[in-house]
Amino acid sequence: MACGGNCSSCGDKCEKKPLKENLHSGSSVKKVIGIVSGKGGVGKSLVTSLLACKVNKDGFRTAILDADITGPSIPTSFGLGNVRAESVSEKNSDGSEGGYLKSVKSKSGIQLMSMNFLLQNETDPVVWRGPVISGAVRQFWTDVLWEDVDFMFVDCPPGTGDVPLTVFQSLPIDGIIIVSSPQQLVRVIVEKAVNMANMMNVPVLGLVENMSYVKCPDCGKEIKVFGESNIGKIAEEFNLKVLARIPIEQNMSAAVDKGEIESLDASFIEEAAKSIEVL
Repeated sequence: MACGGNCSSCGDKCEKKPLKENLHSGSSVKKVIGIVSGKGGVGKSLVTSLLACKVNKDGFRTAILDADITGPSIPTSFGLGNVRAESVSEKNSDGSEGGYLKSVKSKSGIQLMSMNFLLQNETDPVVWRGPVISGAVRQFWTDVLWEDVDFMFVDCPPGTGDVPLTVFQSLPIDGIIIVSSPQQLVRVIVEKAVNMANMMNVPVLGLVENMSYVKCPDCGKEIKVFGESNIGKIAEEFNLKVLARIPIEQNMSAAVDKGEIESLDASFIEEAAKSIEVL
């Protein structure tokens, strides 16, 4: 009998089952980076996609596991909204029926897996309860063929609920990047994410502030739409680095909407990419 290692009364009689899930036997993933936030709407999927694209351009093999099962947006950013993942049947070593899912590859070779690749229509809602959603995330790790990946980025849904917990417990996370915005709630957002990471013994690589400013097209002045940011002060308080400040740019929004995120030259994400590449 296995108790998952949480029972203090069974002593040595109970088989301790490790929480980390195994990859498919044909897969290889060297490093796993979680992209998280304490609230929604701050741009985690954008940051995930930009980082995967930049690290890929730097010569590393990258992948994105879209753990936002009920609100996936990664396929749209890469222009793959109408693509469906291929399922492959095979025999297991014991002779039983098995198989795996092929990851979907972007134009530049980034490997992707998202719930939208499995739905009949990308607009179909996923009306599932927490345990089923968490199970789907685990299967994206165990049942997908990830080919020789140097860095996998996991786009987590907001908050500190079932799915982020599943990601932290089931996947070998090497570090997380916390995404925030300049609004007043930023300290609460960051603190929730940092506290969860500390509870799960996962390193925090740093902070990325999205929607940081708008640059005037005429004079080049940076306009703080949401007021002065205090991200630097918060980073210092938690002994973290601010890895990037991402502006609000029309061309970036247009590229994402058109599924052309790989065409962007996002120089503002370089420091964040470098912090990952040295892991």
